[in-house]
Amino acid sequence: MSAPTTPAPVGRRDPAPEGAPTTETMTMAQALNAALADELAGDDRVVLIGEDIGTLGGVFRITDGLKTRFGGERVIDAPLAESGIVGTAIGMAYAGQRPVCEIQFDGFVYPAFDQIVSQASRLRYRTGGFVAMPLTIRIPFGGGIGAVEHHSESPEAYFAHTPGLRVVTVADPQDAYSTLRAAIRSEDPVIFLEPKRRYWGKGEVDRTLRADLDSARVLRPGRDATLVAYGPLVLTALEAAVAAEDDGIDLEVIDLRSLAPLDRATVAASVRRTGRLVVTHEAPGTVSLAAEVITSAIEDCFDHLEAAPERVTGYDIPYPPSAFEEHHLPGIDRILDAVDRTLGRRHSREVRA
Repeated sequence: MSAPTTPAPVGRRDPAPEGAPTTETMTMAQALNAALADELAGDDRVVLIGEDIGTLGGVFRITDGLKTRFGGERVIDAPLAESGIVGTAIGMAYAGQRPVCEIQFDGFVYPAFDQIVSQASRLRYRTGGFVAMPLTIRIPFGGGIGAVEHHSESPEAYFAHTPGLRVVTVADPQDAYSTLRAAIRSEDPVIFLEPKRRYWGKGEVDRTLRADLDSARVLRPGRDATLVAYGPLVLTALEAAVAAEDDGIDLEVIDLRSLAPLDRATVAASVRRTGRLVVTHEAPGTVSLAAEVITSAIEDCFDHLEAAPERVTGYDIPYPPSAFEEHHLPGIDRILDAVDRTLGRRHSREVRA
């Protein structure tokens, strides 16, 4: 059985940072730290703001060492007030800076919701493009770390529903580095979702690569069915594809990456080849990204579908206590059951260790 692999991200190359090795092994957390450091070093307009991001280095240590290197005027420890953090950052962006906010946990973003959807998302449109809004809001999201209430959420659909916001998520260290740098350079507000249970996964990072914010990635070509995932479930989808090989099933795996705008063309091209579609994510299934991807595929390539598309998601309940999250989060067997259904195989799989 072969191991899942991750190719280089879609995008282009930047010059290598002076004095830095071109490629090195990093965790996702280290890759995010490196991206922030390189943008701070390369553009004096970049400013970080958030709770405990300076002296402490953030609850996940993503900003570790950056205050010492760049000073407290560019790595700003903010009061415990998410609305104030984002509101202040909107003002900074309006004045020509490029702020990057850190929200400590996904469940803490809601006090800033009005600032994001009523102000940040609309300013470019309101001004006919005269005012840019180069604001990046980093949010650790998803489950799988055994956290307490409000510390494991999947709020992506709220933001993807809001016109004017770019919503992206990453799945591996290379894409975390490349996509965060692209987000900070964007003239639009970007909701940047970081899968917290993947922070400690390692991979090779080429610091000259920068991602295309709008594009999905075909991570594994296949012929029998298309499996679409994003963020924390990309690795699970790749592992499911490896497991499916034992049954002679060849899955094509797509990392959606951009949740708004949605890369419909990449998904449609894959479904035209395979004739079958399964979409998986941790968020609840009702009014979800999975529902949108499936609807888009039906609109774009209905005549190529050989079976009804399937979605494998978290259940439509408040996020459960950590002791039950393994039953709530989609795993390999739930995904492969859905693949079996699209292929006309109706048996249920035993739970894998």
